[in-house]
Amino acid sequence: MATVTEKKKAAASKKLQHPKEQYLFWFENMLLQRRFEEKAGQLYGQQKIRGFCHLYIGQEACSSGAVTALTKGDKYITAYRDHGIPLALGTDPKAIMAELYGKKTGTTKGKGGSMHIFDKENNFIGGHGIVGAQIPLGAGIAFAEKYNKTGNLCICYFGDGAIRQGAFHEALNMAMSWKLPVIFVVENNGYAMGTSVARSSNVTELYTLGEAYDIPSEPVDGMSVEAIHEAVSRAAERARKGDGPTFLEFRTYRYRGHSMSDPQKYRSKEEVEEYKHRDPIEQIRAVILENKLATEEELEAVDKKVKDIVAESVQFAEESEFPDASEAYTDVYVENDYPFVMD
Repeated sequence: MATVTEKKKAAASKKLQHPKEQYLFWFENMLLQRRFEEKAGQLYGQQKIRGFCHLYIGQEACSSGAVTALTKGDKYITAYRDHGIPLALGTDPKAIMAELYGKKTGTTKGKGGSMHIFDKENNFIGGHGIVGAQIPLGAGIAFAEKYNKTGNLCICYFGDGAIRQGAFHEALNMAMSWKLPVIFVVENNGYAMGTSVARSSNVTELYTLGEAYDIPSEPVDGMSVEAIHEAVSRAAERARKGDGPTFLEFRTYRYRGHSMSDPQKYRSKEEVEEYKHRDPIEQIRAVILENKLATEEELEAVDKKVKDIVAESVQFAEESEFPDASEAYTDVYVENDYPFVMD
């Protein structure tokens, strides 16, 4: 069996498939997500961040790889483990941190918190707290893109627990029937809260569920940003040609618990460490160094830059004000110029 060092060298020695700038983007982009969430976890322990908080640490390739495969007009929707994707898309880290703090300068004015990040400018449609609820929404967004002939698509993320919801099957059926431009992605990190995939279903090869609807489906190494990029690129090409949806199973892993309150007694420390040997950031770091795309000193400078960005976001959140209590009644309903009138 190959050692950890041998595995890293094998990954790094592969022929480069993408431009230098893309590898450097992936490294910095994933590192920003990692450092941001490490700080968020620390702040949660200090009770600066309250309520629910689900960290994405370990899954950064799932967001960064997709962002480089898609175009500016494409839409993104996910569940409540939702800090990573907007950071990958370029949402201001200060606004995200302020939202975690519940401040009015946050992405949803301090009303959504960790589970409900939104960014209309970057086409991030949330951040949804109800398990599986975003799956039919993702299909609906794709329907709108097709109806309006925009040429854009929607990529819809959800966890392995969400595919037990009936809405998953209904959405896949409709999406394939209408050939909607949607990429369904299950981020299979092995556990639905504390319940393993093997304990919750007879079907453990999750991508095969898409085959019931004749949707092209495949497993993807979720710890490899390159593999993610390539799989999403293929799916996007199919969607833009009008051939309909693709179902991808990103086989990834979260190093932290389901949420900050999770004691993680359902898995061993050895299991977590084994996945850390395949860390997506370290894999890209190895490729960059082996191929002399940057020096160790240059990568250390990137790390410092990222830490400075995170520190600035914390300072911004600390100095921002909480929303006024009256704000609880705003943004609840949309004003309609054509009210429904009953006789």
